[in-house]
Amino acid sequence: MTDFPRISKRIGSIAESATLKVDAKAKSLQAEGRPVISYAAGEPDFATPAHIVEAAAIAVRDPKNHRYTPAIGLPDLREAIAHKTRIDSGTEISAAQVVVTNGGKQAVYQAFATIVDPGDEVLMPTPYWTTYPEAIRLAGGTPVEVFAGADQNYKVTVAQLEAARTPRSKVLLFVSPSNPTGSVYTREETEAIGEWALENGLWVITDEIYQNLTYDGVKAVSITEAVPELLDRTILVNGVAKTYAMTGWRLGWMAGPLDAMKAAGNLQSHLSSNVSNISQKAALAALTGPQDDVYAMREAFDRRRQIAVAELNKIDGWLAPTPQGAFYVYSDVTALLGREWGGKQINTSLELCDYILDAAEVALVPGEAFGPSGYVRLSYALGDAPLLEGIQRLQALFAK
Repeated sequence: MTDFPRISKRIGSIAESATLKVDAKAKSLQAEGRPVISYAAGEPDFATPAHIVEAAAIAVRDPKNHRYTPAIGLPDLREAIAHKTRIDSGTEISAAQVVVTNGGKQAVYQAFATIVDPGDEVLMPTPYWTTYPEAIRLAGGTPVEVFAGADQNYKVTVAQLEAARTPRSKVLLFVSPSNPTGSVYTREETEAIGEWALENGLWVITDEIYQNLTYDGVKAVSITEAVPELLDRTILVNGVAKTYAMTGWRLGWMAGPLDAMKAAGNLQSHLSSNVSNISQKAALAALTGPQDDVYAMREAFDRRRQIAVAELNKIDGWLAPTPQGAFYVYSDVTALLGREWGGKQINTSLELCDYILDAAEVALVPGEAFGPSGYVRLSYALGDAPLLEGIQRLQALFAK
């Protein structure tokens, strides 16, 4: 009898989401009664706006929503997404070019699965969101890390991308605003990268989930707005989770060329079929209803961003560049490594985060989850009081 492995190599090679792992550990400690403050999850602490919840309540009582609907999404929601893309991404698309997905993660997975073949390389600016390399590998592709540190505000250059390009390079991943860094590429930087991708015949997958969360008057310019000729080779990924505090509703989407969206729709028809109709109706209300709550949440994030950066930079050896988007501060902590803390040598950001959790009961995500060691991610999507208290614990810890 053949001794087959119990778990397929493809699935067995996937790493658990590091951000969810840290958040789960923090919540477990909190359940034990420990006063852990967690900066791990990228999840707004606000309730979903009331008019969105009400739209879902109405939808759940309508028998039409108790049935299967088109796998690619409800027509009115896809039209609303096309409108949002025209307004916020400066990109003209039709509803036929939209596929509604179970959260942004499914859109990311399907985007890579749709255009990447085994052996294809994906240029992946680093630090990266922890799910990207796993989704690339699941599609059979090879992620190629292109690293930019704090000295570059975590933004890669055309020269770096060109140096990493090979005959096997098929896709460029472009994310602005970035998770985990909060960095936002300028229009000029976006245009230069887009022109380079176009000249080299690359596909672009651009994750715009944080495009409405920018600060200091900064606009997140879509790569297809900067270089419209790229639209025929670009898949845009987005969703309502971050902007509307709807992480649990699991509603995202992908948009792009008709042939790619047809292929992605075919995949989804077998993978999951339609997204919950209730979530789709809620998302429709989010995109077409009043935006007052969105502006209020963004103002709160901006306030917390300024507090976090100012207070973290008071710690000797802790470098926290000011992010212009999303709700993360990505700090360079290399100056704290190679030293003794808590009676033992700390050499990596993973070890540093473990020490911080044990000694200060503060949960951070280490840089190893997003690329090289030496960095930590802090999400400021939590209340003002715990945000400040946790950083004050860090200040006290490293003042010793």
